[in-house]
Amino acid sequence: MPEFSYSARSGDARISGKRLAGSASMLAAELSREGLIPLTIDPIQQAGRRIGAQLARRSVSLSELIVFSHQMASLAKAGISIVKAVHTLAESSKNPTMADTLTDVAAGLEAGLDFASCLGRHRSTFSELYINVVHIGENTGRMDDAFQRIAKYLELERETRRRIQAATRYPMFVLCAISVAIVVLNIFVIPAFATVFSKYGAALPWQTQAIIAVSDFFVAYWHVLGLLLVVALVAAIRSMRNAKFRILWHQWQLRIPILGSILERIYLTRFCQSFAMVSRSGVPIVQGLHVVSRAVGNDFMAGRIDEMRVSIERGESITATARSAQLFSPVVLQMMAVGEETGTMDDLLEQAASFYEEEVEYELKGLTDALEPLLIIGIAILVLFMALGVFLPLWDLNSVAH
Repeated sequence: MPEFSYSARSGDARISGKRLAGSASMLAAELSREGLIPLTIDPIQQAGRRIGAQLARRSVSLSELIVFSHQMASLAKAGISIVKAVHTLAESSKNPTMADTLTDVAAGLEAGLDFASCLGRHRSTFSELYINVVHIGENTGRMDDAFQRIAKYLELERETRRRIQAATRYPMFVLCAISVAIVVLNIFVIPAFATVFSKYGAALPWQTQAIIAVSDFFVAYWHVLGLLLVVALVAAIRSMRNAKFRILWHQWQLRIPILGSILERIYLTRFCQSFAMVSRSGVPIVQGLHVVSRAVGNDFMAGRIDEMRVSIERGESITATARSAQLFSPVVLQMMAVGEETGTMDDLLEQAASFYEEEVEYELKGLTDALEPLLIIGIAILVLFMALGVFLPLWDLNSVAH
């Protein structure tokens, strides 16, 4: 079971300490039951952690998680014990990483740990949202419903990813092909033409001079350019590990023209879907918002959701906090207000998620339709410039030779 360091408020006093818990949200719920207000909860990285940490550097695909969730739902509904079900799925898994993970989970169950705590040792595979829904299903005795909800949520997440990949596959392929073509032309092709042109000593058109200058720069400093590219990638990876930089980066993403609007709707779809699932599973609202903020995938929006959670702890309504967060459209705010009044928040959040999904699908299609002609125009301009730079001198070679 993972260990966490925490700080909490009790009246005017602030206390801190370390505890074992299945997840950060479970520890937050435990502190709340003791009359404490959680302030910070951070996992403690242990040097001698067992196989769960060793597997953290490997991954399990989303499709495999969906299959596992469906299988667990079916086995739990059939009345098969959790330990036996996990052992069975570990033996039948074709992915060695998944098999090792489930074997370790089964060993933890046999040692007397609860299911959520066993899953919590493999956070690279099972998210905090996944663990919390399993925890509630385990406590209520409805494991089949819990896994069915998780499977449905993951299927929606997979569908969203597929839409994004389908919309960006063609532009990314074209941009990669153009980049490779530019490098090959500047390093291998243009220098050969430059050698031919230099033998005649004639004045070259400005287009030819420009592409020769760029080619000379590539040939002379290709190693410097490669080094700068590597340094930039390393710097970007290191910067993304910094929480403040990551928040600024995620905030900037939402301001990108056209693309930012699509990303915002994708994140809000995740919020509505995950919040509806944890609400329907019986997770308390405050704890559920903490879990949902980690499932959104954008640190800036996660901070706004955490602000909502703090406001709700102070006694404000969900709708009021959602309005002050300035994340949701008026239609969704109205749905949340009706859901809060009627007690059907989960149903209306699912409708809001469907509303956002339709908007995402429409805008992704519009993005693809807009990018295709822009890419074609860009390629045409590049080809025209290269053709003029190369062939204009060739057309004059005959006259220059005479």
